[in-house]
Amino acid sequence: MRGEAVRRTGTSDRGVSRAGRKSGDAGIAHVLNACDPNVLRPFASGKRILVGVTGGIAAYKTCTIVSRLAQAGANVTVAMTEAATHFVTALTFQSLSGAPVYTSAWEHIESKDPQHIALAKGLDLAIVAPATMDCLAKLATGRTDDVVTLILSAVDRHKTPVVLAPAMNDVMWSQPSTQRNVKQLVEDGFYLIGPGEGWQACRTVGTGRMSEPEEILGAIGQFLDRPKAKSGKK
Repeated sequence: MRGEAVRRTGTSDRGVSRAGRKSGDAGIAHVLNACDPNVLRPFASGKRILVGVTGGIAAYKTCTIVSRLAQAGANVTVAMTEAATHFVTALTFQSLSGAPVYTSAWEHIESKDPQHIALAKGLDLAIVAPATMDCLAKLATGRTDDVVTLILSAVDRHKTPVVLAPAMNDVMWSQPSTQRNVKQLVEDGFYLIGPGEGWQACRTVGTGRMSEPEEILGAIGQFLDRPKAKSGKK
C-alpha cells in the first residue's frame, strides 16, 4: 500500500529490530544479511538510487548504506544539504558512490538538467537518511530550499518509492509538529523506516535514533524487488 510506514519503530540499541525478534531467527538473519552486497545485487544491480543526506550525526551510518549499494552494482547519486557536509564530507560520499555529489541546487553536475528534473524522473528509488526534523517539516509542507528537497519535489511517488529514515532527539521526535508532519508524509505517499530506540548523541536514551544500515538496506531490497508502478496507478 502506498504511503504505509515501513516500520514506525526501528532498531534497538543493539541493532536488532523488535519486529525481527518477534519473527524469530529467520527475520533477524534477513536483516543482517541485507548488508551483504551479494544479497542486494539481484535487486540493486543497475538500479538508479538517490540517497539524500541531511544534517544529523547519523549521517555517518549513511556511508555504509551508500557503500553497500555501490558494491551491489547500483548507480548511486548522493545529494547533501549544507548542514550534512559538516558531519560527513561530500568527498567521502563521492569516493563511496563513485559519482559526483550534489551539495547545492546551484551546482549543475549535469549541464542539460539545471533543475535536476531528469535525475528525479530516472530514479528507481530515493531514500533520505538521516531525515531530520527540519527535513520532515520541509517535505510535509512542500518547501524546496535545499538540493535534497528540490530533487524529491520532482519525484513521482506513484512510480518511485521515497523512503525516509528519521533521526533526531527523543523530544524532537515527540513534538506534536513532528508527529503531524509524519502523518502528513505518510498520507502523501512517503514511506518511513524507524526511528529506533537507543542511545543518542545528546547523551539520552529514547526514540529518534536512525535505523541501522542493515535494516534500511533490507527495506531498500524489498522496495527494489517490487514491480514499478504504472503511471497514474494508486
